[in-house]
Amino acid sequence: MAPKLGDLRYMIFLDLQRNQLTGSIPPSIFNITSMKVIALSYTNLTRKLPTTICDHLPNLEGLYLMSNYLYAVIPPNLEKCRKLQILALGKNEFVGTLPRELANLTALTTSSTQILHLEGSVIFPYMKLKIFFLTRNRKVLGLRDNLLDGVFQAYVGNFSDSLQIFEAAGCKLKGVIPQEIGNLTGITRLNLFNNVLMGHIPKTVHGMLSLQELYLTSNKKEGTMPDVICNLKKLGVLDLSKNYFSGLVPSCFGNVTNLRNLNLAYNRLNSRLPASLGSLQDLIEFDVSSDLLSGQIPLEIGNLKAVILIDLPNNDFSSNIPSTLGGLDKLNNLSVAHNRLGGPIPESFGTLEGPMSLEFLDLCYNNLTGEIPKSLEGLLYLKYLKFSFNKLSGEVPTDGPSTNLTSQSFLSNVALCGDSRYNMKPSITNPQRIQEEKEFL
Repeated sequence: MAPKLGDLRYMIFLDLQRNQLTGSIPPSIFNITSMKVIALSYTNLTRKLPTTICDHLPNLEGLYLMSNYLYAVIPPNLEKCRKLQILALGKNEFVGTLPRELANLTALTTSSTQILHLEGSVIFPYMKLKIFFLTRNRKVLGLRDNLLDGVFQAYVGNFSDSLQIFEAAGCKLKGVIPQEIGNLTGITRLNLFNNVLMGHIPKTVHGMLSLQELYLTSNKKEGTMPDVICNLKKLGVLDLSKNYFSGLVPSCFGNVTNLRNLNLAYNRLNSRLPASLGSLQDLIEFDVSSDLLSGQIPLEIGNLKAVILIDLPNNDFSSNIPSTLGGLDKLNNLSVAHNRLGGPIPESFGTLEGPMSLEFLDLCYNNLTGEIPKSLEGLLYLKYLKFSFNKLSGEVPTDGPSTNLTSQSFLSNVALCGDSRYNMKPSITNPQRIQEEKEFL
């Protein structure tokens, strides 16, 4: 960057984002007192920020420095930019801790410090000093992928109704989610993915009535899934996967009719699936894989008319596969592998030819019997098909997706017969059919 840019004494807006710049930011730029916005994200700039960065920027409202190679510590001097509303420092090489002086930026509405190399207790210990009382205007708090490695403090509740988005994924947060989380009545997105949080989900979440997305994936949460979640009527995404939840899948989940994504996979849920889930008419993805669920797959699952993905493998489901699944014309991915399902493969699967068209079908490791329905030849967009380790019999259909399959799709079904490329016994030719063909000729 040319140092002479600093000679433009009346400049208000500088935007050089997404250019291939090199070197450091000329310090003279930070002496232009009329400047309101400095936007230098995605420009490959390196070196340190000047320690006096805000000494002469009384009017600065936006500082965009994301995705560069800036290093060393974040200057505490930033607190002197008292009109600063947006501070974007993410995806750089900053180290150390987040300066406590930033809490004095009372005009700040958006602060992104995500994906840095900050370590130790960055934000949460400052809550003990009640610094969050000075920053209630913030709508977005982004701490993602910083190694905070501290306890999730109760003072987060001091944001009250002002905070809308809280991103703290991958921060090594420990302890329990504090009861005071329920004070965040204005929050729409809460992302605590990939931390070390334990204990139960606090019942106070029932007050977070604006919540639309809740991610608690990959923690150590335990206990039952509380019914109070069902009070969050605006909830569109609920991801509680990869925890230690046990007990029932709450039947009242079927009342959260705005749900589009419901992921309860990799827990210890040991109930039946409630039939009420069939009321989720807008559900797009449904994943309860690798739990301990048992009983029959509810027929009402066939009412999920918007669903694209249904993932039910690695459970203990029994009885037959519901034929109602054949009415899901948007279904793209279906897996019921590694269960105890019996009976025939539903003929209705051959009707899954909607706009999305079924591409993935995994029925392996069950107790399915009977023949592979010839109707499956109509699934022209099928890319993955697996029937291995069942008790299927009869001839493998020769048209449709079967033409692109290998023997791996049919392993350990001793009564199947078909083409030699499947490494199975050849088809038994029907004598009556041969006679009919001779008479036709």
